[in-house]
Order: sequence, then structure tokens, then C-alpha cells
Amino acid sequence: MEATALSLGKSVLDGALGYAKSAVAEEAALQLGVQRDHAFIREELEMMQAFLRTAHEERDDHKVLMTWVKQVRDVAYDAEDCLQDCSVHLKKPSWWRLPSTLRERRRIAKKMKELRARVEDVSQRNLRYQLVKSAAGSKSEDAAELSGFAGVATMSGIEEAQRQQNKSIADVIRLISKKGEELRVIGVWGTGDVFGEKSIVKRAYDGLKRDRKFQCHAWISMVRPLNKTEILQDIVMQFVVDSLKQETKTYTSNSEAQDLRRLWMIKEDDLCDELKKFLNEKSYLIVVNDLSTMDDWDQIRTCFPTNKKGSRLLVCTEHIKIASMCVEPSTLLPEHKQFFPDKTLYAFYDKDSQDVAYSTDQGPSSTTDTLDDNNSREGKCLTRTETNFTAFKESKLIGRQREKSKIFNLISNEASQDFEVISVWGMGGLGKTTLVKDVYQSQELNAMFDKRASVTVKRPFDRTDVLNSLAKQLSGKKQWEHGILDGKKYLIVLDDLSSTKEWTDIESYFPRTLKESRIIITTRINEIARQCSSKTTHILELKILEEKDALDLFTEKVFGKITNLNEDCPELSEEADLIMKKCKGLPLAIVTIGGFLAKQPKTSTEWKKLNSHISVELEMNQGLGNIKGVLNKSYDGLPYHLKPCFLYLSIFPEDHNIKRGRLVRRWIAEGYTTELHSKHSTEIADNHFMELIDRSMILPSKTEYFSRKRIDSCQVHDLMREISISKATEENLVFRLEEGCSSNTNGAVRHLAISANWKGDHGDFESMVDVSRIRSLTVFGKWRPFFISDKMSFLRVLDLQNTSGLCNHHLEHIGKLLHLRYLSLKGCHGIYHLPDSVGNMRHLQTLDIRFTWIMLPKTIIKLKQLQYLRAGGLRNDRVYFHYRFSSECLEFCAPQPTWMDLDMETWHDRCAKCWYVAMPTLARPFSVPSGISLPRGAENLKALRTLGTVDIGSGNGLKEIKKITQLLKLQVVGINKKNCHEFCSILKVLSCLESLAVFPHRGGGLRGLLDDVSSPPNNLRSLRLRGNLVKLPAWIPEIQNLVKLCLEYTKLLDSDGTMQLLGNLPCLAILGLWIYTFDVEGLRLHFLPEAFPSLVALYLSSRQRCTNGGEITTQNNVKSVEFKGAVPKLEMLEFSDIGSGIINAGLFSGLESLCNLKKFQLTGRLEGKEAFVENIRAQVAQNPNRPVFLMN
Repeated sequence: MEATALSLGKSVLDGALGYAKSAVAEEAALQLGVQRDHAFIREELEMMQAFLRTAHEERDDHKVLMTWVKQVRDVAYDAEDCLQDCSVHLKKPSWWRLPSTLRERRRIAKKMKELRARVEDVSQRNLRYQLVKSAAGSKSEDAAELSGFAGVATMSGIEEAQRQQNKSIADVIRLISKKGEELRVIGVWGTGDVFGEKSIVKRAYDGLKRDRKFQCHAWISMVRPLNKTEILQDIVMQFVVDSLKQETKTYTSNSEAQDLRRLWMIKEDDLCDELKKFLNEKSYLIVVNDLSTMDDWDQIRTCFPTNKKGSRLLVCTEHIKIASMCVEPSTLLPEHKQFFPDKTLYAFYDKDSQDVAYSTDQGPSSTTDTLDDNNSREGKCLTRTETNFTAFKESKLIGRQREKSKIFNLISNEASQDFEVISVWGMGGLGKTTLVKDVYQSQELNAMFDKRASVTVKRPFDRTDVLNSLAKQLSGKKQWEHGILDGKKYLIVLDDLSSTKEWTDIESYFPRTLKESRIIITTRINEIARQCSSKTTHILELKILEEKDALDLFTEKVFGKITNLNEDCPELSEEADLIMKKCKGLPLAIVTIGGFLAKQPKTSTEWKKLNSHISVELEMNQGLGNIKGVLNKSYDGLPYHLKPCFLYLSIFPEDHNIKRGRLVRRWIAEGYTTELHSKHSTEIADNHFMELIDRSMILPSKTEYFSRKRIDSCQVHDLMREISISKATEENLVFRLEEGCSSNTNGAVRHLAISANWKGDHGDFESMVDVSRIRSLTVFGKWRPFFISDKMSFLRVLDLQNTSGLCNHHLEHIGKLLHLRYLSLKGCHGIYHLPDSVGNMRHLQTLDIRFTWIMLPKTIIKLKQLQYLRAGGLRNDRVYFHYRFSSECLEFCAPQPTWMDLDMETWHDRCAKCWYVAMPTLARPFSVPSGISLPRGAENLKALRTLGTVDIGSGNGLKEIKKITQLLKLQVVGINKKNCHEFCSILKVLSCLESLAVFPHRGGGLRGLLDDVSSPPNNLRSLRLRGNLVKLPAWIPEIQNLVKLCLEYTKLLDSDGTMQLLGNLPCLAILGLWIYTFDVEGLRLHFLPEAFPSLVALYLSSRQRCTNGGEITTQNNVKSVEFKGAVPKLEMLEFSDIGSGIINAGLFSGLESLCNLKKFQLTGRLEGKEAFVENIRAQVAQNPNRPVFLMN
């Protein structure tokens, strides 16, 4: 909970502070006359932000601190709301000049005063309880004194902490003053305020200086960019001051001071040499603090003589590599020690400088668990924390034989010419450690390696402990020694790496001289796996178990053997299915719940009880607690900016397929992402999405090979969703209004989600939810008019996608939602128009009205911040119209009580519905994607990046589009002979365009309509063309960056020429040859060698139009598809056979040679085509990559 509170607090503060610093907020404050209040609030928020970042880095979970953090978060929410409210009202034209607005101005000014008082009160509370000092590590003297004792509750605890600190200071002094005439360089690595005025290092330095252990002392702090002269002058000045103090104490003339004054006057070019001469006959101690680059070190290092006076150079840095590289070891790698438990403070030094005499305590116990010593081969076991291992059956792996075989083959591959690192990654609880353990213990590996060892890396990471743990197994020695693995074939397992830094800190210790050596790492993060393994073939993603394997594992755990529940225990079968649904193939959950049920009576009553209260059981039952412990670890490891993004997912129902675009645009609207330098907020939000995927926090619904992004939707594992719901509810982030939910929200709710199963009335709604502070409203299922209220003045997101029962009059006051940034009415068939007041929503960024009959109001042109506008997409065929229009008319003509109860519509709604349904449908022929007409003035929508589908066949759509030059995605319908030339000319203007889809006018074709394109957009990545082309436009080969191409109804006549042309596109990765792409009799597609070098996904349809003696044939016209020696990167091949005729059994050839093929999917009418299917199956089976064969 503490980490969640800190992360949310930081995230909210970032948003509030970002807006407080904006020009809009500054202007609003100026107009309202509250500049001083605004400045005060902004500065206080900056201080709170800095503190929370420090507290987060220190991982402080003090209870009082956490209470204060929540108060900061609430104030930040209100601050952002208030500041935005100011700017929203300011943007109304000339409102401050009208007498009627005086009341509004007073209200906002008063609110700013109240907000300032709250911010001031929160800051005072921090000072009153000294939270910054004890938790955040203030750089003041008192804070430094207390920083070592944060969280100590008793006097004895404080005394112990003080004792430990004094001991650490003595250790540093002992290391510096150890006897020896040679100059020694000691690198000190630390984080936070470990080098401040009251730090251990500074106190040790002051003690040595006070006791005059060296003749010259200096403490210098490096700054960037480096000014070498100023640094050297600073050193000389400190020498002068010390010399004068010494002269005063002894009451004698000090000639050394005079020498130093002369040294001070020396020119810049000679200063380094003269200082070197001055120090050559003296013992000196110089501390170089806050060194950040080796270049800076190389520049100043030459000014210090390597004399034999016992001098010392102490280099303090926050970079571990710099600390170790500054040391000048004689033969061995530098040693390092930790000076203070639970703090990052390590010293690196040449081992020879200590010999055996110097020693410090080893600090806390080892942070790694190990395998038994390599010399005792018998009874090896990979020890692990209980939460990971005790749940798993030691004797066998169920459902992991394929993965085990792959890892074993990668280890034992003698043909490999390189040292290899094998990475196994996936979400927590998948059994990565168990799988690697099983491979590690294989008898076949005993004779393959000279040395074997394994560690599980714990937090916080300690390289010394990891290496020492490995050394104990490899050689029986307590400490790692340089060369311990030289000339040895070794197998090392590094279990549970959690950052790329951990790998980079340790990889250099493993020699790569023998190609037979192997390292296996396990991690939850894809990025780490990619960093460790240079070859993608050596990265294994562990996924959830298949349904059968999951059930087998469950019954084996419950009954001690794999059991067929349907036959042996039919009364338990239904409850077992529910348990399996909750576990969703996660081995940790399966074996833990199975182990728990093994000790309970095996009755349907007991199992039903568990299913009914599984969320509570996971929270309260100690036997099941390790599930949440493991999954919580994944959440705790998220960076702070991803935690709110993950908790936001608790809005969506169980098993909901969450579209990537919908989620990303909602994150942007909520302020979870902001533009940074050249990166747009959409790009940053996309990165957040992929990072959650890579960290296994969300699961891709399926791999969309025909999408440029590959992953277009996701789901949250049920157990991870429980984590998300628990933490989001705890922090009042999300309230889910659903059947059986608690009526106590414990404060202001920010996000409200209304489930389809909630049956409450208006009174229940008002009593359970305070809607005055909510920022998002999401409705799943049926709409109720009281869901939306005038009180929702700060609403940013209104997501009503696929909501039923929504009518025009329900949204007549939507224009009052001035803060709204995201509005989705996608799939709301009861909406036919939007009110003109939509133009008041000046902050609106996303408007999604796809699959509705909505026509854009003219006021849409006022939405200057609109970035995403999607519309159209409804079917217009006559059969659909006949059904729809008939049903509407029947409802309309029915007695009033009947239709008024239905969807709660008004007479006006009913009339409008019939009109909007009938007119567009009657006016357009069938089978044409519907589009919207852009109103005059749409050229003002300069922020638009995505626009579609626009009907350019009517109105001034093209003239408006031409001036929206920042468009990235465009979809148009209605191109014809009259507007084709103008359309072709604007493509040259839209230089940023990355995605283009073109559909013809009223069922016509595209023949000759795209020939006038003189210069296609250079950045075009995706192109979709639908309609009769006869031949491809000549400009397509010029699109060298084209990644995706989809052709449909194009009826191309030259198949060979087309395939040759497309095969030369260097970046083409996705190719869709959909229905009627070719108009060729007996179509033969030959994929030639060296063609399609980047093709990853290919879609083919058997239904290709051809003319034979005046008779048009549209069934199974593809005669052959040959792949021999071609398309080396093809991973996905889908073939749709929608014809009913006979198909050539040997239609495909060369499937076995597609070396990267992962999936072959066959769809369509397969009755009577068994020979064809079996031929495909046989070829796929012969493919060495073992692709998946699916039929639908």
C-alpha cells in the first residue's frame, strides 16, 4: 500500500505541477488577479514533488509519512482541478468583461485562496512532524543526523543505529589510514545523501583532518561542465586556509602559507604542474566528491603526484562503474565493502593495499540463495524463497516439456560457435525457477560442464554477495577471486534478475573464452531478457498453461495423481472449472489452491465456498497468501509512472478485451502521459502499454500479425486484476459500482465504473457515490439517465462504448462538461446527433462516434485540441436497413407506454431515429463504408492526428483536409473522377501521413483515380486500397518505408508483375491479398527467392474473380502458392477459403521451408476438402520451427 500511495502521489503531483507551470495557468492567474496565490501553490507543489521522489527512492513506509502523502495527493488533485477550472472559464470569449461573470470570478478567486490555505496547511503539517527530515533525507544538519535512524521507534533502537554509524565511520578511517607508502585511490559508491555534510564519509574526513593524519587536506565537489582551473584553485585555497589556521595555533610564521599564496597567483596553464611539485614531498588526502564521468577524472588525476608519502585520493560518486574504474589495482580486480547496512555505501579498493590485516564486518547475510557446492553432484537442489518454491511439485513438470526440451537443446548445442546466454522470462508465478531448476538438475548435464552454480538474486541487489555465493559453489572459497572460471566450461544460473543494471554490473565477471559455457537467467521483464541474450532464438517466453495441462496439474496436486474429474468426481467438475477460470493457467495459483484443497474435505460445498470468496481467501488465508506475495512483487517493481496506468485497468470488467488505442487515449486524457521534447504523448503512452506487456503485468489478447503494432489489445489476468482492484480501491482511485459492492467509498472517488450487473436506482446511486470529484465515467451495459450529472464538473473521460439505451436527450447538456477530454459513443446505436454545445468542450482530444448514425455538428470546428476523430463504419446494405427501419417503425407506431418504457426515449428521439436511419441508408447504395462530412471551417482543427472515415464525395472535405497538415492517419470514402486530382495533390501536402485508407465513391472503383499522385508521403507506413484498380498505381514502389499493404476488390490483371513489384519493397512486413485482389484465371502465386525480404504476415483469399468465356467465376480460383526458398522472415500465414467448390489438395508447396513460420491459420468452408487440409497439416508438421496449425 505504501508504494502505491507514493507512486500515485508522485503521479498526481506531476500532473498538477505540469499544469501549474503552463502558460495557460499563468495567463488565467493573471486575469483573475491571483498571481501570488498561483505562484505560492506552484512552488509548494515543487517542494512536495521533490520530497516524494526522495521518499520513493528511499522506500520509506513510515505510517505518518504515508498519511501525509495521501493528503498531498488529494491537495494535488484539487490544485490541478482548480487551476484548470480557471483556464476553462478564462477561455470563454470576453467573459471577464461582462458584469454577469463577476460572480464566477469571485468564486474562482475564493477557491484559489482556499486552495492556498490547504497547501500551506499540508506543508506546515510536514514541518510539524519533521517528515522531510526523517523520511526524505534532508540535507540539513538535523536531517542528516536523523536519516540513519528513520523508522526506529525505541531508544535502544536509536542507540544501536548510532553505534552502527560510529562503527562505519571508524571503518572508513581505518581503510584510509591503513599503513602503506604508495598512493592509493579509493572509490566510494553511494546514492542519496551519503556524501552530505553529516555523512559517514564527511565525518571520517573531518576526523582525519582534525587529527592531522595528512599534511594537506582538501574536499572538492565536481560540477558540470568541468572547469579544471577552478577546481585546482579551490584545492589551493583550502590548503591556504588550513595553513593559516595552523600558523595561528602555533604563533609562528608559516613559510608554507607564503608558498601557497604564490601558488595561488600562478597562471592557469602552469597551475597543474606547480601543484604537483608542491604536493610531491607531502602526504595528502583529497576527496573528489560527486564525480560523474571518467573524462573528468582523467583530467584532474594527472595533477596529483604518485609519491611514496602514504597519500590517499578518495573518489565519491553515484555511479558504481566510475567508483570501481578509478581504483588502480595491481593485479586483481578491486575489492569492495559495504559500510552501512541497508544503505548504498560501498568502497572499492586495491586488495593488495589491505593485505590481510584490514577487515570489516560482512554486513547483512547473503542476499542470494545457492545451489550446493559443485563438487557434490548428488542431491543438488535449487533453494528459493518459500513463496516461489514450496508450492511446486518437485518430481515432475506438467505442461512444460516443450520448454524444457528447448532449454536443454540450447545448452547442449555443440554446433554453436559462441558463448551463449539463455533468457527465460514471463510473469511471476509461471514457474520459471522451477523449470530452470528441473533442467539444471538433469543427469545429462553432469558431464557437460566443469563448474556449475546458481543464485537467486534478491533485493536490494548486492554484487558482492552474488559473486561470493557463486564462488562458494564453484571453488569452496568464501570470496570471489579473479580468474576463478578461466579455462573452465561452466553453467551459471542467475535467477530473478529485476533490472538491466544488475546484469551489466555482473556480466563482466564471466569469461567468454570457451564457447561451450552457458548462462541461464530468469526474469519477469522482456527488456532484461533482450539485453542478456543477443539472439532472439535464445529468449524463451514462458506463458500460461494450456487448459488440459492446467487441469492435470490441479488434480495431481489435489488428489496426488492426474484425475479425470468428469468420470471420477463429477460433482466437483463444475467448481473445478470455476477455479481454473480464476487461475487462468498460472501454475503458482493452481498448485497453491490445489495444495490448500488437498487438505480440505473434497466436497462441492467446500469448493463452492472457496469460489464464492476467493478474493477474501487470497487476502486472509495464510495458505494462499504466497500467490499475492509473488504477484505483488511484480507490482512493487513497477516504476512510479506505470503504477497508476496499471491500477487504471481495474475499471474494466473481468475477462474484458481492452483495446490498445482506447486505453492509450484514455491514459492521455487522464494526464498519465505528457509530451517530452520531440515525443508526442501518444508515443509515450504506447511505450507505457508495451512496458506493461514486457513486464507481464498485462497479457496480449493475441498476437495481431496484421497490425503494425502486433499487439492491439490486452487482458489482465484474474489474479493480477485482484491486485489492481485491491490497491485502486485502497487509494480511492477507482470505484466499481457493481452487484454486491460496498457502499463505503472512504473519500472522494476519481474514477467511476458502472458494471452491467448493477441494478440499483437513482437513490442508491446518489447515496453510494460522490460524483463531484470524479474524472472518468465508464458505463458497461445499459444506460440510466441519472448516471450523468451537472455535478461532474471535472469529468475528463466519458466512455459509453457499446452502451445500450442511450438516446439523444440524455446528452443534451453534455456541453457543460468543460473539462472533458475523451468522449466515446462508439456502438451507441440510439444516438443520431450531438448538441451544438459540444463546441464548448475546448479541451476535447478524442471523439469516437464509430458505428453510430451521428452527423457532426458545425460547432465541432471550435475543438482546437481535438487529436482523434473517428466516425462511420455502419453497414448500409438493404437487408440490414429493411430489418432496422422496419423495427424502428413498429416501435414508433406502437402505443406510447410500450415505446416510452423502451430505452426511455422521447417522442423527439423516436422521430429523429426514424429520420436518421432512413435517409442516409436510402441515399447510398449498399456495401460502401459510411463516412462523415466535415463542416466548413474544419481546417481549424490543427491538432488532429487521426481522422476517418471522411466522405470526400460531398461538401468541402478535401479543402479542409488539405490544411490539417499534421495528420498521421487518414481514411476517406467517396473518391471519384471529379475529386481524384485534388485528392492526389493533397497527399503531397500531408507529409506527416503514416497511414492511408482509400475507398471509392458509391460502390465504384479506383481505376485511374490514384494515378496523379506525384509524390506520395515519405513517412507512409500503411496503405489500404479497396476498389477496382486493374493495375497498381505507379507510385507505390516509391514508398520505400511501406510496412503494411492491404488490397481488396482491386481486380488486378497482372499477378506476376504485381508480386514482383511488391516483392521489391524493402520494409513490407504485412501483406493482405484479400477478396478479389486479382482478376486472373487460374491464379498462381510464386514467392521468388530474395523477394519480400521483410515479410512477416501474409493473408490470402481463395476467392479471386476471373472471367471465362463471358462467365464470371468467383470460387476457389487460386491454383497454386509456392514458397520454396522465399520469404525468410514469414511468421504468420492465413488462408481464407470462402468458396464452396473443389480445391487443389496440393495448392500450397514449400511450407516446410519457411524457417520462421510460427502459425498457419486456415479459415472458411472446409467441408469436403479433407485432402487439402491434410496436405497442409503434413507440410506444417515437417517444418523444423514447429508452427501452430489452426482451423476455423
